[in-house]
Amino acid sequence: MSYTLTIPTLETDRLILRAPGRQDFGPFAEFYASPRADFVGGPLTAEGAWRMLAMEIGHWTLKGFGRWTVTVKGSDKAVGMVGLFEPEGWPEPEIGWDLFNGHEGKGYATEAGAAARTYAYTVLGLHTVISLVKPANVGSARVAQRLGARHDGDFVHERHGPMQIWRHPGPDDLTDGGMEAYA
Repeated sequence: MSYTLTIPTLETDRLILRAPGRQDFGPFAEFYASPRADFVGGPLTAEGAWRMLAMEIGHWTLKGFGRWTVTVKGSDKAVGMVGLFEPEGWPEPEIGWDLFNGHEGKGYATEAGAAARTYAYTVLGLHTVISLVKPANVGSARVAQRLGARHDGDFVHERHGPMQIWRHPGPDDLTDGGMEAYA
């Protein structure tokens, strides 16, 4: 039996945000096996990474939104996962970003995060979104700041522990509704 789920594709100046799939498992598993995954529930075995990838895909079915695989235009190789996330136990919809090994420091998380936020406001009709950041994850906090988010309290998750809530500007606080407003 086959099941078809339509996940929209987003495009920015440098990136394509597309549906996650099996073809992404290699870089996904490599990321989750590395210390870079410490802030997002890793490190994980290959079996754990498989379950995490299945959760990312299943989130789209359960919530009607989710995170995209990020690729650089001209290549279909996954460089990260960015998008909207609100699993059970989350305080509200989040824009989350994970860049895979070797792809950090290029502005991809900020660019893809802005596209995800535009989607949240213009397509989903959300009026606010957050990003959850582990207190020691300075790089992720910097991405939130570049996107205009402000530290707005703290949250303790039953499995992930203490996290900071970074609140993004709402659609009315941005200069216009297009992605260029977030760059």
